[in-house]
Amino acid sequence: MNFLKKCFNRTVVMLIAIVLEVLFIIRLFKWFGKNAAWIDGVLRVLSVLIVLGINKNSTHLSFDMMWILLIIVSPIFGTAMYLLLGANLFTSKTFYNILITTMDSAKYYKQDEEVLKEAENQAGNFKGQLEYLSKGAHFPVYRNREFDYWGTGDAGYPTLLEEMRKAEKFIFLEYFIIEEGKMWDGMLEILEEKAAQGLDIRVLYDDLGSFFTLPLKYADELEKKGVKCMAFNRINPRLNIIINHRDHRKLMVIDGKVAFSGGVNLADEYINAKTKFGHWKDNIIRIKGEAVWSYTVLFLTHWNALRKTDENFNVFKVPYEGSEEFDGYIAPYGETPIGEERTAQNVYLNILNQAKDYVYIFTPYLIIDTEFISALVLTAKRGVDVRLMTPGIPDKKIVFSITQSFYKTLINGGVKIFEYSPGFVHSKVFVSDDRICTVGTVNLDYRSLYLHFENGIYVFDSKKVLDVKQDFLDAFEVSHQVTPEEAKRGLIMEFLLSVLRLFAPLM
Repeated sequence: MNFLKKCFNRTVVMLIAIVLEVLFIIRLFKWFGKNAAWIDGVLRVLSVLIVLGINKNSTHLSFDMMWILLIIVSPIFGTAMYLLLGANLFTSKTFYNILITTMDSAKYYKQDEEVLKEAENQAGNFKGQLEYLSKGAHFPVYRNREFDYWGTGDAGYPTLLEEMRKAEKFIFLEYFIIEEGKMWDGMLEILEEKAAQGLDIRVLYDDLGSFFTLPLKYADELEKKGVKCMAFNRINPRLNIIINHRDHRKLMVIDGKVAFSGGVNLADEYINAKTKFGHWKDNIIRIKGEAVWSYTVLFLTHWNALRKTDENFNVFKVPYEGSEEFDGYIAPYGETPIGEERTAQNVYLNILNQAKDYVYIFTPYLIIDTEFISALVLTAKRGVDVRLMTPGIPDKKIVFSITQSFYKTLINGGVKIFEYSPGFVHSKVFVSDDRICTVGTVNLDYRSLYLHFENGIYVFDSKKVLDVKQDFLDAFEVSHQVTPEEAKRGLIMEFLLSVLRLFAPLM
C-alpha cells in the first residue's frame, strides 16, 4: 500500500502527465510535417516573424536568446512551443483575475505630495529614484516611522511571534514556502488561537513553492480550523507557462499597523532550526506606520484575485496615530510579470547608477543579462566599491555553476565577489553610500526579475541603513573573496556553462 501511494502521489502523476504531453506534442507536429504541408509552411513563416518580433521588442534579449535559438534550430517545434506557452499566459483565468485586481487596486496607492516633495528636497542627486517609485512605478513614498532589520531569520523570529500575539483584528500572510515544523507550528498555534477569537486570519501560499512541503489539501485543513487559506496558482499536469509565474512574495500584515517581510520563508532552515546547507543567512524586516498600507494592498490584491471577498480595501486601513517623528523615507513596492514595468530591476539599476562610494549586494543566485552585467562593471569602473556576496554552500549545484560563470567577467571589470563560507546566503539586499538600501524577495536571476510576483522596500536616509551595512561587514569577515584565478574555467566548462545560460529562463 505504501509503495502504491508513493508511486501515485501528486509529484509522480504530475511528472508522468507532463512527459506524456510533451511526447504527444512532438508526435503531433511530426504528423503535421508529413500530412499537412501548409501547416509546416505557416509555422515556418511564423517562426521568422516571432524571431523578428522578439529581437525588436525584447527588453531582456540575453534571456530571450533561448527562444530565438530554439526556433532557429527547430522552426516547427520551437514555434509551436512558443505559441503554446505564450498563449497560456493570456488564457489563464488566474492571471486574468490578477490583472483585473491589480488594475483596480492601483487606486489605493495614493502619494502624499507633501511627503514626496519633502523627501526629494532632502534627496539631492538621489531624487530620481523617489520620483521613479512614486510616479513611474506608482508605489508611494512614506515617512519612515519604524524600520527594523534582522540579519538572520532566527534573530527576527521571536519579534515576529510577539507581534502576532498582539493582533486584535486581522493577520494576513503571503509566502512562497510553508513547511510544517518548528517555525510554522509556532506561528500556526497563534493563528488558530486568534481565529478562534474571531479575528480575520488569512494565509496565502504558493502551490509550487510548497509542493513538496505541504499536503495537497492543506488549505482545506486550515479552513476547518477557522483560518482562511488558499494556494496561489494551483498547478496541474497540463503543460503551460503558468507554472513559471509563481508568488515568490514574503509578507505578513498585522492589524494594518505592523508588517513583516524579507527573504525568509516559513520553514525551519530559515531560522536555522534545521541545517540543510550550513548556516542559513537570511533576513526579516519589520515596518510600522503609514507604509504598512502598501503591504496590505499587495496582499489584498492577490487574495481577491483568487477569492473575491473585499469590495473596499479601505476598511483595513488604519490611520497613523503615533509620534510625528520620523527617520528618513521608505517605499514598499511590488513586482509582477503582468505588464512591462520591471520595478525591482529598475530599483536595483538606479542604485548602481547613482552610487558614489559603495554598493554591497546579497543574492543567492546570479543569472543576469548583459544590461545588468554592464551596470555592475561600469559602476565599479567609476571607482565605486561594488561587492557581491553569493553562497559558500549552494542549494542548487547547477544554478550555482551558472552563478560562478559570471565571476570572471565581473571580477575583470572590477567587481569584488565574496562567497559566504559558513553556508547559504538567501538574502536579497542592496545597500549603498550609507543612505540607501532595498530589502525584499527579488533575486538577481531571470525568474525573480521577470517571471515571479515579488516584493521589496526602498529605504532612504534612515539611520537603520547602517544596520544593513553592518550586516554586510560582518558577513564579509567570514567570507572568501574569489580571486581572478579561481574564476577561470576550462574551455569545455566555459562551453557547457554558456549553453546552460541560454536556458536560464527555465531555471
